[in-house]
Amino acid sequence: MKIYNTLTRRKEEFKPIKEGHLGMYVCGPTVYNLIHIGNARPMIVFDTFRRYMIHRGYDVNYVSNFTDVDDKIINRAIEEGVKSEDISEKYIRECKKDMEGLNVMPATKHPRATEEIDGMIELIGQLIEKGYAYKAEDGTVYFRTRKFKEYGKLSHKNIEDLEAGHGRELKVSGNEGKEDYLDFVLWKPKKEGEPYWTSPWCDGRPGWHTECCVMAKKYIGATIDIHAGGEDLIFPHHENEIAQSEAANEVEFSHYWMHNGFLNIDGEKMSKSLNNFFTVRDISEKYDLQVLRFFMLSAHYRSPLNFSAELMESAKAGLARIKTAVSKLDFLLKTAPGGEADEEERERIKGFTARFDEAMDDDLNTADAVSVIFELVKYINTGADENSSKGLLSLMKEEIVTLSSVLGLIVEEKEELLEDDIEALINERQEARKNKDFKRADEIRDELLKKGIILEDTRQGVKWKRAD
Repeated sequence: MKIYNTLTRRKEEFKPIKEGHLGMYVCGPTVYNLIHIGNARPMIVFDTFRRYMIHRGYDVNYVSNFTDVDDKIINRAIEEGVKSEDISEKYIRECKKDMEGLNVMPATKHPRATEEIDGMIELIGQLIEKGYAYKAEDGTVYFRTRKFKEYGKLSHKNIEDLEAGHGRELKVSGNEGKEDYLDFVLWKPKKEGEPYWTSPWCDGRPGWHTECCVMAKKYIGATIDIHAGGEDLIFPHHENEIAQSEAANEVEFSHYWMHNGFLNIDGEKMSKSLNNFFTVRDISEKYDLQVLRFFMLSAHYRSPLNFSAELMESAKAGLARIKTAVSKLDFLLKTAPGGEADEEERERIKGFTARFDEAMDDDLNTADAVSVIFELVKYINTGADENSSKGLLSLMKEEIVTLSSVLGLIVEEKEELLEDDIEALINERQEARKNKDFKRADEIRDELLKKGIILEDTRQGVKWKRAD
């Protein structure tokens, strides 16, 4: 597997820290509103990377955070006259609904910034002790950017570049207490009405850049295999994460850095002022979200991607072609004669997996991987008929469903369960929970979810509903 590493600006062979294991951290959303389709791109891209690595036999520890304390959340709470945590809780729930609609697997761990404040205070204390950070008179703690000699190694900016104009990107209000205008905030004092935590420096809250390096270390390790996110995070967010983490821990923070390209709308940057701002929920009113996922995977993840109604219609038609091929196989299997596929047919079908893996091994080239699936669709449409053996048809179906699933695409029609079957499974789940067989209980919940049944545990018992 070769990955384009933003750090070195070249494709590199992926070599995990621990053989057969992958520790991956992906920056998650700031939860103050419904996620937009720009937020959806990294979610889909890196979920697909995760799925592919599982397909290749890796044990994946996939961590993606929720930033649940931030100026935008606070401002939204003030506007609505509620607490900040009410806003973050609401939009974490909504984000999870959209992720489910996009068939994005839940992370191994979804840490929240507000649950990790103690770790952030500890990190800031270490940086002060080592001389990499200092406290201003008002209690703000800043990082000494110039002291970290490798600053700029990810974004490939040097101090001279920053002094020539890029430094303004690092400035924050109230910088009178800074030793140097390039220094960035690690801890900021509370303001009236804002959430805050007690620290040795003042009552306040952490800077955004401090959150992720603390959570990555806690849930993966001081050095992780891969850190990922949108290319807009390279500078200053990821650059500042590196500076803090490596200054404190004295080891490389991440061996590989992956960044997806921007999403444009009809050739222009997405913007509310241009009235071309779309949330995932907006798209779900017009399309099955599987179409949005398929659209996102139609281009290489590092390339800019242009969103338009025409391209979405094209994606809808493309996904329908795959589903139709699967439906054809299901129909033929009902009356197929017995028998197994011959050796030549088996080898030909295996060849699709080989070409699919070859595309994905080349820096997650999903566009070429989708092309392989379309080749398989053509093979099914021309090679499968009422005379085909059950063994051959089964192999064809297993191949197309498996490869599509690696991309997170659901191409089999959901089998609608009868109410009696649903109730029987719910009763079995309740019995499993009573016996503390939580693995089986989770399996039943996931099985029902795949078939469009959503469970809700309430004080009155388990309620269920069919997904829209």
